[in-house]
Amino acid sequence: MTEAAMAHCVTVVSGLPRSGTSMMMRMLVAGGLQAIIDGHRPADDNNPHGYFEYEPAKRLASEAEWIETARGKVVKVIHALLYDLPRNVPYRIVLMERDLGEVLASQSTMLDRLGTPSGSLGQARLSTAIATLQMEYEKARTWLFAQPNIRFIEVRYAEVLAAPIIESRRVARFLGGHLDARAMASAVDLSLYRSRSLTVKV
Repeated sequence: MTEAAMAHCVTVVSGLPRSGTSMMMRMLVAGGLQAIIDGHRPADDNNPHGYFEYEPAKRLASEAEWIETARGKVVKVIHALLYDLPRNVPYRIVLMERDLGEVLASQSTMLDRLGTPSGSLGQARLSTAIATLQMEYEKARTWLFAQPNIRFIEVRYAEVLAAPIIESRRVARFLGGHLDARAMASAVDLSLYRSRSLTVKV
């Protein structure tokens, strides 16, 4: 894709909460993309490099006019709100995927840090929670495949950590080949891989 064509598209980073979306936003900004963010949610112990969020992106169903200003830029949109993206705009979506046990562990740790104890999950509740997250992810993925104005790439959190330069190059190629893949890879902070998987006993 040419640089001019990419300037016409909106790049979106999406995924389940705690799946590495903030990490990918940081990588893309380091690689040369301008982010649509507002700093409303400051960095904290859960995301020491920042959340890279834009408050209006949480109100897409009722407030989507701003999307025109995001052409040629990148914005973070949670998976559940992808369905509200205006249909008259072309998108390139980076969909983050992470081990669902790790997603739950990270969410639990974040809630504990915020003073809202999540409580321990028994095996039955853990199985249900993982099944629910898997269903939500697959629903979003299936929907993305069906949209004529959307192309997307799936990026696994673990693979970014294991091979940041390889994954950075892959994402950069998907987005037209104009980003600095080495700068993207250097933005990966391995020290933040702190939440290991909650597992279901079988």
